[in-house]
Amino acid sequence: MAEAAVDSPMEVVQALADEAMPDEAGLGCLVSLPGELLEYILCSGPLTATDILHVASTCRRLRELCQSSGKVWKEQFRVRWPSLMNHYSPTDYINWLEEYKVRQKAGVEARKIVASFSKRFFSEHVPCNGFSDIETLEGPEIFFEDELVCILNMEGRKALTWKYYAKKILYYLRQQKILNNLKAFLQHSDDYESYLEGAVFIDQYCNPLAEITLKDTQAQFDSIVELVRKALRGLNSRHPSLTFRAGRSSMVRELDLQGQVLEAMNYVLYDQLKFKGNRMDYYNALNLYMHQVLTRRTGIPISMSVVYMTIARQLGVPLEPVNFPSHFLLRWCQSTDRANLDIFDYIYIDAFGKGRQLTVKECEYLIGQHVTPALYGVVNVKKVLQRMVGNLLSLGKREGIDQSYQLLRDSLDLYLAMYPDQVQLLLLQARLYFHLGIWPEKVLDILQHIQTLDPGQHGAVGYLVQHTLEHIERKKEEVGVEVKLRSHEKHRDVCYSIGLIMKHKRYGYNCVIYGWDPTCMMGHEWIRNMNVHSLPHGHHQPFYNVLVEDGSCRYAAQENLEYNVEPQEISHPDVGRYFSEFTGTHYIPNAELELRYPEDLESVYETVQNIYSAKKENAE
Repeated sequence: MAEAAVDSPMEVVQALADEAMPDEAGLGCLVSLPGELLEYILCSGPLTATDILHVASTCRRLRELCQSSGKVWKEQFRVRWPSLMNHYSPTDYINWLEEYKVRQKAGVEARKIVASFSKRFFSEHVPCNGFSDIETLEGPEIFFEDELVCILNMEGRKALTWKYYAKKILYYLRQQKILNNLKAFLQHSDDYESYLEGAVFIDQYCNPLAEITLKDTQAQFDSIVELVRKALRGLNSRHPSLTFRAGRSSMVRELDLQGQVLEAMNYVLYDQLKFKGNRMDYYNALNLYMHQVLTRRTGIPISMSVVYMTIARQLGVPLEPVNFPSHFLLRWCQSTDRANLDIFDYIYIDAFGKGRQLTVKECEYLIGQHVTPALYGVVNVKKVLQRMVGNLLSLGKREGIDQSYQLLRDSLDLYLAMYPDQVQLLLLQARLYFHLGIWPEKVLDILQHIQTLDPGQHGAVGYLVQHTLEHIERKKEEVGVEVKLRSHEKHRDVCYSIGLIMKHKRYGYNCVIYGWDPTCMMGHEWIRNMNVHSLPHGHHQPFYNVLVEDGSCRYAAQENLEYNVEPQEISHPDVGRYFSEFTGTHYIPNAELELRYPEDLESVYETVQNIYSAKKENAE
């Protein structure tokens, strides 16, 4: 006997959509089904929120099944915005229909703001007050952030301008929230010793688009602690650390038992997991980001010390941080008399050097100099974070390729959050913003603050105030948009168009054109320094603004550029500022760039047809 055909959930749902019409017989058949089956059907199919509203309006039974706090609307919310479900507690009462409406409204508002940014800020960096619209939005900020993430995760090579500004807005929102949390964290008393939490704040601030949480980071440490416990069990099956519960502060008092913990830690960290100090790439900011240290299993002395100390404390060994010059260390007390300790009552641990245990004399050998006893003292969380941020600040000053100086800007923000009256750093921040030509109003605010703190800085402050005010006045005098027509007589020598992927003949880099001038528009000093006069056509030839694959922006002479016969995407952070899409052969300008070069797109199509289509035909 043949089995009766069983409809798939999708077919049943389609039948439901058909039945949810004013056909009384069909509707009666439908509502006679058991409630759990009806709920399953409503949750399993491709029904939209609008469909659910229609279904709920057909009769009382279906309306009760589709109640605002029930499973049907919860499933609608989950399917539409799955990442948001982590923000709800299973035990809380949630009006899922209302949450759906609020989230949908937040998405509409987010897209309106993102769409407006290109037109408002195409010609300049987004100013400080450019984000004011976002700060006044109604509804949970997490909904707005989620919509920005959805924009960033849009597939393909389209919507590049939307992604560019969504990234900037999300970057700003998250950094503001993290900075506020860090400031609150710094208000704790000195005996609050969550070094890991502080390190995670630094990591989050410098990587706001990464999903970094203290909970996830702590989970990684818990996994390492379990491995250490397993190794410790082999050394001493009755060791007290084996019974310590996660999240509770416990201490092992006997030195020999503490030593067994450190022995097990060294085996797990350096032999089993292969953690090591990063001697080959020491001056890399990744060495200071906790999630990168755990993933790459390498770091510098201070980050390795935070890892080592966090694990040791979870297992009952009270190691302490030592702000030793040139090489951060930990100390391990060897005396039971806590009242009269000196520097010789400690063993010093070099987490960067595979947990090596050092005497005072060996510490001095390590850095090649004698130091005062005060430098062997323990430091609090704020001092540890100050040193971590200070390292990032030094790296930020060394930046070459990243012309936005993002690391320097982030580390200055962090340092000034801890020490807001550091005059020299405030002056550096004002000079940096002035150099980048961004946020002139904020520059003036910083300079006023410096003048209040230290009137002796009036020379440097006065110079920057004068030139910042001149910059503001020049911006006010700018009129309209400069439109460049290829058909104009003075542009007859311009051969290339915006959006084309080019190659530099001399230096070999790949780039995309985002602007051009009929002749070199730079000053005499730049022309002399770049040795432009040595070119066959000198400065009397078209020059092109290009975004280079290494992240830099350059101004290249026409005779130095050629078509890239194998065009590829240019990985530059500002591509989305100028272009909306990459087609595989060229970039399509966004509305603002096309407004400035209205005839270039047609020229690009002709070039692509002549260069790349001909190449394809020859290959075939």
